[in-house]
Amino acid sequence: MTEVLMTQLGHNFRNPQLLETALTHRSYFFENRAQAAGHFERFEFLGDAVLDLILSETLMTAHPQADEGALSKWRASLVNENALAEVARQFELGQFLHLGKSESAQRPQLRPRLLASALEAVIAALYLDGGLEIVRAFVLKHFASRIDSLDKQNEFSADFKTRLQELSQKRFRTVPAYKLISDEGPDHAKIFTVEVYVNGRRLGEGSGSSRKEAEQAAAGEALKTEEKRT
Repeated sequence: MTEVLMTQLGHNFRNPQLLETALTHRSYFFENRAQAAGHFERFEFLGDAVLDLILSETLMTAHPQADEGALSKWRASLVNENALAEVARQFELGQFLHLGKSESAQRPQLRPRLLASALEAVIAALYLDGGLEIVRAFVLKHFASRIDSLDKQNEFSADFKTRLQELSQKRFRTVPAYKLISDEGPDHAKIFTVEVYVNGRRLGEGSGSSRKEAEQAAAGEALKTEEKRT
């Protein structure tokens, strides 16, 4: 089956073991240590960086007047787990994965997070075996329509909570936690204040006329904090 996948990837692996490792989920590895050489989590780490590099360069070239903030938002919209999972589904990556018993039962409806991680691992395998230009060709082929259809004005402009959650999952493998600090004022004019934490670290605070509005404001402040660090 890996020969079929190689055709879909557009690359004939000189070292097929790289692809096998990229297709091996940790659940399968721990159940089959004698047969499996490793699982794809280390590859996922590398693939994430390679994908970011190629998309960053592509967006900068296509939009020479865009500032860093806009480029970061556009890239984030291209690499969130749902977008990556959709790319993985384009060539039915899930059917090629080596999964343990618990995950294998879910193969027809694999979680987006698992598919996104596997795609990043496959990108790493392509890079290790074929180099950057092989990966660039793959990425441009499968992300071209998404790059062309980006809403340059409104992409992720308002939904700060969604953007923060995707950044948090990508960078820290966790989701933000919101804590209500206060709700002051009369019932018809309350002001809510919320703090947001990621990995136990306070990243922002926001206020609003509802808890939802306050959480959005806190997420917006947290995004400004994190984007300054990148």
